[in-house]
Amino acid sequence: MSDEERMADHWWWRPGWRVGRRGYAWHLTFRDDPDVHRLAAVYRQGLAGLTELDLVPDASLHLTMQQVGFVDEVTDEQVRLMVEAAKRRLSVLPPFDLELVRPVITREAVRWDPVPVGPVVAVRLAIRQAMAEVWPLVPGREAGFVPHVSIAYSNAPVAYAAVASALALIEAPPARARIEKADLIVIHRDQRMYEWAEHAAV
Repeated sequence: MSDEERMADHWWWRPGWRVGRRGYAWHLTFRDDPDVHRLAAVYRQGLAGLTELDLVPDASLHLTMQQVGFVDEVTDEQVRLMVEAAKRRLSVLPPFDLELVRPVITREAVRWDPVPVGPVVAVRLAIRQAMAEVWPLVPGREAGFVPHVSIAYSNAPVAYAAVASALALIEAPPARARIEKADLIVIHRDQRMYEWAEHAAV
């Protein structure tokens, strides 16, 4: 079977990351969303037989919005100014609902692509504009952003077909989440899972 037909290990170290290092990032988080937890539990059960997948617990469910920088490279004053700017810009955006239906398989994750995407893109743009008030160059690209919420990350090569077969047996009503804030978090991946502490909720 070719590489294109298998998922790849998600947990390779991206540039700059290492055990013990922490980074600031903006996420939409779902720690207080019981309907998302309900749907995630169904998929965790259905994918449990695939040892090549690390299943995401409720506390780690998230929608990655925007990386900021490593904690040791960002000053407290820069973070304060960024959060103040984000408060100004996000305060004019209305809350919205996101729906998670059926996950898809990607190279390194099984994930939901929530709908609608427009409000998420608007929140991310506001965050990037807030960051641009503090830094001359905002990390990452504005274009090409694909909102997603992962339920599993691959820890070893596993055939797409095996994952697809497991997903095909899972039936569950979609989940709906009310989005009223974005979270600035301090995140790490020391234990092959994304874990974080909230720094500010905006």
